[in-house]
Amino acid sequence: MTEAPYLERLFLRQDVELDRSRFPMSLPFTCEFDLRFEHTVTFFVGENGSGKSTLLEAIAELCNVPVGGGGRNELADVQAPHVVSELAPLLRAGFKRRPRDGYFFRAEFQSHFATLLEERRADPDFHGDPYARYGGRSLHTRSHGEAFLAMFSAWMAPGIILMDEPESALSPQRQLALLVQMANLTQAGGVQFIIATHSPIILTFPGAVLLSFDGGMIERKHLHDTEHYQITRGILENPELYWHHLTREQEPGQQPPAGDDLMAAPEE
Repeated sequence: MTEAPYLERLFLRQDVELDRSRFPMSLPFTCEFDLRFEHTVTFFVGENGSGKSTLLEAIAELCNVPVGGGGRNELADVQAPHVVSELAPLLRAGFKRRPRDGYFFRAEFQSHFATLLEERRADPDFHGDPYARYGGRSLHTRSHGEAFLAMFSAWMAPGIILMDEPESALSPQRQLALLVQMANLTQAGGVQFIIATHSPIILTFPGAVLLSFDGGMIERKHLHDTEHYQITRGILENPELYWHHLTREQEPGQQPPAGDDLMAAPEE
């Protein structure tokens, strides 16, 4: 795995007032935040609400990529689900060199983007075929996974590529197809991936750096040490025991088992 060609560092600005009681500075990982990107592929892992997407949106804005998703051609699209990052103004970015191009893949942006292409097709002032890069037809005519891979294939170019939970649009088989495309891009050079994911399949990418947001601080982890891997492996290897653990009789007011309890289930 080669070194990160573009973004090398993110750190807190010292020239602005930081209110720790308010979002986004209330997120635990922002305490003494100084993050290095060492390799071509970096994964953000952690529970929902840990701040992965918030940080990814900030990176998008700092790289001049639309926070709402898409490429730089969509920067003017103010109707996207998200427009600005609340965290980005509080950070500084250190670049080895700035990427000439970039793209932010968001599963929730896909439908919006498909509609945007149809609006361009109907616009008499838009020159050319907006579907040309995407197989020549509307993304609305394809399944979620097919449309996602069509978008990704169309933007297979050197630059910085951000993804927020791509597995939500992809079956396990199509996740493997995504990994193949990622491998082709990294071998060609000039690309950097930063991806937030819960998918153990995607996390297997060789040589990638896994950064966990669980526990309050961002820590580097091995694939086998992540909850995503341990829970998935445990329930696939012994589903009966896991379901016994999940459905066992609860004491009044007791919450269902989760987290560390789930990972411990196969050892009972």
